[in-house]
Amino acid sequence: MLSLYVIATFGVVVLFSFLTAPRRASVEGFFQGQVAGRAPGLCTLVLSQVTTWIFARSLMNSAILGYYYGAAGTLAYAAYYLSFLSGGYIVGQLRLRGAASVQDWLGARFGTVGQSAYNVVVALRLLSEVFANLLVVGLIFSAVLPEMASAGTLAIVAVAVLGLAYSAWGGLSAALRTDVVQMVLFLAVFGVAFIYLVTQPDFSIVEIATSQGASGARQGWVLLIVALLQVFSYPAHDPVMMDRGFIADRKTTRNSFLHAFWLSALCILAFGVFGIHAANLGAAYEGQLLTTWAGMFPSWVFVALLVSLLVSALSTLDSALSSAARLCVEELRLAPRTLLGGRVVMVVFMILGGALTLWGNTTLFDAVAVSGTASMFLTPVMVAVFVFGWSVPMWAYLTSFGAAILGAAAYFLREVAMVAKVLPDAPKYEQLLVICVFVLLVGFAAVLIGARRVAD
Repeated sequence: MLSLYVIATFGVVVLFSFLTAPRRASVEGFFQGQVAGRAPGLCTLVLSQVTTWIFARSLMNSAILGYYYGAAGTLAYAAYYLSFLSGGYIVGQLRLRGAASVQDWLGARFGTVGQSAYNVVVALRLLSEVFANLLVVGLIFSAVLPEMASAGTLAIVAVAVLGLAYSAWGGLSAALRTDVVQMVLFLAVFGVAFIYLVTQPDFSIVEIATSQGASGARQGWVLLIVALLQVFSYPAHDPVMMDRGFIADRKTTRNSFLHAFWLSALCILAFGVFGIHAANLGAAYEGQLLTTWAGMFPSWVFVALLVSLLVSALSTLDSALSSAARLCVEELRLAPRTLLGGRVVMVVFMILGGALTLWGNTTLFDAVAVSGTASMFLTPVMVAVFVFGWSVPMWAYLTSFGAAILGAAAYFLREVAMVAKVLPDAPKYEQLLVICVFVLLVGFAAVLIGARRVAD
């Protein structure tokens, strides 16, 4: 019966998404998000930014980190949402310099090589978004249908097909319009579950704020430092956020980033409270917390949590696919700038992302850590140019890029014997912190040596 409630409620969300998607698609709407020649307004941009950043993986990460490391763990993940502030600054600097995208700016300074290095990181980021959100879908249906061995796989296929169907119809314009509906539905459904939680007699805001989690708070504080080191470059490698920074006027865009910051941070912190509360009650960690919550809450609250996750997964899939289409068509020119060209790209990314769910790694934070580390090559470059007005030579840019890719690979392969010998004998998040410091030191050293002050 529980599974029927989840499927029925999610079916309503999908139906609303199809009804909201534009009936007619145009090339400009597909790649630039314009509807009838008009750019999206502030409310649409804010809700779209938020719903694409509080996706299923992020919500689960916040709760899982809260369970293990208490308030420090959830706060560490929420720190990544400072990306809206740094992202707004980056977009403002790029538009001030006449750039229409990050690739446009990098191409003017570092040519095709500079663009290609960035596009590799961006493509991996998009694939990780598709993969991680489909993975959460699989985990949800495996939890509500434990008697059905293939439930997770079938759910992944079904959501992938449904998400692809309306995404491929309207591209970015469809993503923007459905994001609004999906965000409103998310706030309504999740709001009900959160109100239930905070009104329970065993809930204490003081205990939440002072919680050490199931494993102690130390690693949560370590992750907070990691997040603060990554947060300046993190938004620059997220094409979903960057794409939304160039489709409206500057004032609307600036305000959308500011409002998206506080709204998304509140949502992430609130979802993390469910993980912290589970640890405070001494509940066992089962099924990425999904099985844990099933035993803690009434069925309707559990259904509300699952539907919240499914809505956030769906809202991110369409945005990731629209950004993938723009990347491959407008930046890489791998396909013609037509509706068919964009739709083919979407199909390819969805297939690749779905295939990655067969990989077997269910550590959701790994995708954030790896892509966040890879993005750090941009930090020294952007600080040098935006803050100090220096010119960065190609060799310094590529040195910073190489250090970041090496660091990301080291964290990803940390359990391989050869890599483990190089990394410190410490918990994985402390290893990640050391890697991030190494990447920044190499990048800034290269930039400082090679940069020279010029008029920008």
